[in-house]
Amino acid sequence: MSLKRGYRNVYDLNIHLVLVTKYRARVINQEMLSRLKEIFEQTCQKWNCTLVEFNGEVDRVHLLIEFPPDVALSKLVNNLKTVSSRLIRKQFPERVAQFFQKPVFWTGTYFIASTGGVTLEQIKQYVEQQNSPAQSVGVEPTD
Repeated sequence: MSLKRGYRNVYDLNIHLVLVTKYRARVINQEMLSRLKEIFEQTCQKWNCTLVEFNGEVDRVHLLIEFPPDVALSKLVNNLKTVSSRLIRKQFPERVAQFFQKPVFWTGTYFIASTGGVTLEQIKQYVEQQNSPAQSVGVEPTD
C-alpha cells in the first residue's frame, strides 16, 4: 500500500468508475478510447488526482482513480463526464452523429465503488478488535 500525504492527512483513496454511453450505444472505437484516456488523464491532473488504470469497451469505460480527501467525488465525476463528452463530440462529430441526435455522449448515471487493499470484513474485524476505554485492562475510568 502506498500512502499519500496531504497537509493534515495521510490517505490511500481509490475509486472504480464506470461511465456508460447514452442508450448503451456501441459508439466507442479504438481511436476514441485512446483519446478518452488522454482526456481523463488531463482532467484528473487538474483535480490533483491520478488515473491509475483505464480501459473500455464499445459502450463503456472503466477508470481506476486515486484521489485526495478534499476532492468531492460527485463534482469530479460530473467534470470528467462533461469535459470528455464535449471534446469527443467535437473531435469525432461524424462518428457521434451516427448514434446520437442530441448533444450527449454519456448516460446520466454512473457506477462508482471504493477500492482498497482490504475487504470490508477485514475492516470490520479490525474495528471490533479495538479496545474501548471500558475494556482496557487495569485502567480505571476517570472523570
